[in-house]
Amino acid sequence: MIIGGAEDKLKRRTLLKEFVGAAGGSGAKIAVIPTASSLGAAVQEVYDAVFTRLGAGAVVPVRPESRADAHDPGLVAAIDGATGVFMTGGNQLKLSSIICGTPVGDAILAAHERGAVIAGTSAGASIQSSHMVAFGGPGTTPKQRMTQVAAGLGLVDSVVIDQHFDQRNRYGRLLMIVAQSPQLLGIGVDEDTGAIVTVEDGDEILRVSGRGAVTILDPQHIVTNAYEAKRSSPLLASGVILHVLPAGSAYNLTRRALIPQPSLVDVEDAAELAEAQRDMRQMARDIAAADKSPQALRRRLARKKAPAPGEVDL
Repeated sequence: MIIGGAEDKLKRRTLLKEFVGAAGGSGAKIAVIPTASSLGAAVQEVYDAVFTRLGAGAVVPVRPESRADAHDPGLVAAIDGATGVFMTGGNQLKLSSIICGTPVGDAILAAHERGAVIAGTSAGASIQSSHMVAFGGPGTTPKQRMTQVAAGLGLVDSVVIDQHFDQRNRYGRLLMIVAQSPQLLGIGVDEDTGAIVTVEDGDEILRVSGRGAVTILDPQHIVTNAYEAKRSSPLLASGVILHVLPAGSAYNLTRRALIPQPSLVDVEDAAELAEAQRDMRQMARDIAAADKSPQALRRRLARKKAPAPGEVDL
């Protein structure tokens, strides 16, 4: 569960509710990893309060502050017993440098394999991909050396994830990465928005939830000069396939294809359509029985729409 940061913790809490529910609700045991945050215990207390309020059975802190801490058997055991793991925001390079390639990192991967829900917001979102944005500046135009990439946990393979995407104008840096590594799929997640990835029939399916959108950059047919551009010059990036996916959208990461969604019909529109169909059937019966003309239908509809005496047509 990849959250783009700044998720609602006070009002509707849509994404956090979804996480707690997926982790088991009242039976959930959630391990919170606040390592990326400079706020330390304070951010742990916030998520403890939120998840408890949302009905989680237990919330336990897992806070390694060094690679040595990330070898602690007690922290590993806490993750081994968890039905959900939540990584907070902060500095993703700090998070990856402390937990990747350690027993704590291995325990997260093992939890993912056995079916626990792995969620992260902001820094905790970026680290879930195989390739992670380490740092870099904002901007719409991709430029050479605009950002730097580090290794992530690899929960979602062959992608690079960026967060606070639209709010901090990170289009350019994500486009720079996929221009340099066209085998990767670029995924940008807006704030208070979740990209929920599940495996269905052997394919990884991404579904969007929350307030914003998920942007996907597919560079499989890209034409670029990234291999020869100098210093910080703008990059040529032509032929990139762009997907902007609002809540309710779904995308097949394995096949790199949008999943069509059924059209939703407004309730009032559906009722009006049903009434029109009944009128058409009645008109067909009238014509067959008495050779009535189509004008009869128009007169009947006009009578239905006209307000009754004494009523105000609003």
